[in-house]
Parts: sequence; C-alpha cells; structure tokens
Amino acid sequence: MFHSKPIEERIAKRQAERSTLKEGRHFEHGPAKFVFIFVIVFVVVGHLAGLLLMMALGMH
Repeated sequence: MFHSKPIEERIAKRQAERSTLKEGRHFEHGPAKFVFIFVIVFVVVGHLAGLLLMMALGMH
C-alpha cells in the first residue's frame, strides 16, 4: 500500500539490523523485567497476607 515494503520484509530487515543478544540477558526489554518482578512480588506478598489472615482467623 502506497509503495511501501510488506510488513514481513520490514520485520526481517529490522531483525537483521539488531545486534546479537548478550550471554545471560534474559530480559532485553526493560519494562518487561519490571512487570515480571512486580507480578512475582505481588503473588508472594498476596500468599503471605492470605496465610497471615487465615492464621489470625484460626482457619489454618
């Protein structure tokens, strides 16, 4: 459309221009790392809060 390259060619060109990934880097995208850590912490804190609540109510 409007004489532009197809999306597949543009994606292939962009991936070819990227540098290789560094050894040991699992999260190349910074915000993804923060979201992942937030979810892990949220789950752990939620489980601990639930456990404390159940212990306080005597339902353990």
